[in-house]
Amino acid sequence: MGRKGLFACLLALGLIFVLGTAGAEKMTFFRIGTGGTGGTYYPIGGLISHCISNPPGSRPCDKGGSCGVPGLVAIAQSANGSVANINAIKSGVLESGFSQSDVAYWAYTGTGIFEKKGAVEDLRALANLYPETIHLVARKGSGIKSVKDLKGKRISMDEPGSGTLVDARIILEAYGLTEKDVKADYIKPNPAIDKIKDNQLDAFFIVAGYPTGSVVELASSVGGELVPINGPEAEAIVEKYGFFAKDVIPADTYEGIGETESLSVGAQWVVSAKVDEDLVYQITKAIWNKKSRALLDKGHAKGKMITAETALDGVGIPLHPGAERYYKEAGLLK
Repeated sequence: MGRKGLFACLLALGLIFVLGTAGAEKMTFFRIGTGGTGGTYYPIGGLISHCISNPPGSRPCDKGGSCGVPGLVAIAQSANGSVANINAIKSGVLESGFSQSDVAYWAYTGTGIFEKKGAVEDLRALANLYPETIHLVARKGSGIKSVKDLKGKRISMDEPGSGTLVDARIILEAYGLTEKDVKADYIKPNPAIDKIKDNQLDAFFIVAGYPTGSVVELASSVGGELVPINGPEAEAIVEKYGFFAKDVIPADTYEGIGETESLSVGAQWVVSAKVDEDLVYQITKAIWNKKSRALLDKGHAKGKMITAETALDGVGIPLHPGAERYYKEAGLLK
């Protein structure tokens, strides 16, 4: 072979190598809509993103690298919460997001708060994650000892588009109140805390896994109180809405605050039906591997509650085919 022939051969081999490398280094982005930075969705979203990501150039799993999906870059995005995440999935702005179980069901069936908006027929479930507890947090010395004491008080019900706002309205109604009976504000927990510190707000709602950062911050600074959501009114909510369950926030979860009865809903990871089946299969497989288990256990107090064994609990909408395939292979679904 002449020098020109050799050069052409080497050039061809080089191109094959470059193209092969480019193919191997293909990058896929996958967005997860979470909640405000002061809640639980956001840090849990960051943990899950870390578990399922394996960017191009990363060390392979068997060599101490990430055990996520090869080429995947998952991004946890701060958002307004359940309703906003589902709307963003519907419009294609997000591939997936976190939602309360009640909101996900209403969205898929076109009932409840989605009755006038219409059903989000492409919404699918990837996994149930953990219980979210309704926190009704009051300013210390506000005199608010029960939900009924909210009458005439300045309270934040969270922003429009949040699952918290939906649940806050349900709770007020159950206790014989409406938004007209309170001085309602519609802001996220962190600015709500700032207003409480400035004596411009008396209480706020947040639905999140405990301990949640905003309540930790308030309790450890100026102090706060948790208002119980219990009694026959709470029992009526559980009976009327199958998504709610009785819950208890243990004593000392937050500094200086005793055991408090409340209600909870499930936090679920939902995804668009339009996302590739094989990709969702790989993502589902990645979140339940041993390395992810260790990351979840160490990364957040609620991480230990995110398990494959409870991944199908309370799921009221169809599974994505990719997730369904994994759960059947794992023996978790018949």
